[in-house]
Amino acid sequence: MPLTEAAVLDALTRVVDPSLKKDLVSLGLVRSVRTADSAVHVVIELPSDSSSAEDRIRSEAAKAIAEAGTDPRHIHIECAVAGAAADRPVLPGVKHVIAVGAGKGGVGKSTVSTLLALGRARQGARCGLLDGDIYGPSLGTMLGLDDLDPMAKGDTLMPFEVHGIKAMTIGKLVDPEKPMIWRGPMAHRAFSQLLLQTDWGQLDDLIVDLPPGTGDVPLSLSQALPLTGAVIVCTPQRVAQDDARRAVRMFNELNVPILGVVENMSWFVAPDGTEYDLFGRGGAEDMSRDLNLPFLGPLPLHIDMRRNADAGTPLSNFEISGDISDAIDHLATELAGRVSAQSSGAAPSISVS
Repeated sequence: MPLTEAAVLDALTRVVDPSLKKDLVSLGLVRSVRTADSAVHVVIELPSDSSSAEDRIRSEAAKAIAEAGTDPRHIHIECAVAGAAADRPVLPGVKHVIAVGAGKGGVGKSTVSTLLALGRARQGARCGLLDGDIYGPSLGTMLGLDDLDPMAKGDTLMPFEVHGIKAMTIGKLVDPEKPMIWRGPMAHRAFSQLLLQTDWGQLDDLIVDLPPGTGDVPLSLSQALPLTGAVIVCTPQRVAQDDARRAVRMFNELNVPILGVVENMSWFVAPDGTEYDLFGRGGAEDMSRDLNLPFLGPLPLHIDMRRNADAGTPLSNFEISGDISDAIDHLATELAGRVSAQSSGAAPSISVS
């Protein structure tokens, strides 16, 4: 039985780039894998500082694939060294790519990602939103995509154009009842296809909703293209702060600038208008101060925000109350300022209010 593409990728996770000290798949260096009958054809793109190790990488890749169950005579490894053509932007129409991450689930990354995209679009920016949570995509529901079918032109996916933004989610490309039981290489490839094979067109900001934690998909994004920066979402309580700090350290190690921290579910607004600090309001703000990070602002927890997420009507969040719409607009404005400062190379001042 011929090897599957997933099996080839799994084998290549055992081949380490000698300069970058990580495997080829995690680094996003495996550009294509084709399997036909008993033949396997792989294209690997090497960074310029790894070009001297081309023969070694080619040999180790062929050996790893052969050990996975293929006749060495039928393995074809093509290595290309990154040069002027490879250094061109992989998303040439996109000015800024902004990752929204957190160290744990349940803190509202998808909500914050959606509101940031909508907030920036309301300010006149051309925005895209990518559901990068390969294992638990939720933006299909939150954006009301249930009755829309995905479209493609050849091998290129066409994004959904809803609520004034462009959006893509793997939730619209797979059986909604099927669990995403994927190993790292498979998740990496699915994410890369969503990111790189979607026709985003001309965008000012592409906001990427990452899965929780510090695993393959955040690493893949950070290594697949230059990020403008990352936004960290954290609820006020200590247990969320501990995990958010891990996410900060991950982005620091990947040399991805932190654009700021959002404190989600900062307070709860009851139906009678009473506010309750369910999780200890201000905790994430204190964390951002401790880490010397920009604080973009807080977001409340309101029952209508939950209803709007379930109904797929995110723009209705701007109609709940003046305080909530002002909070969302404030986040979008702060993010725009941080992106502008980061892109210009200016050192942004840190203000925590």
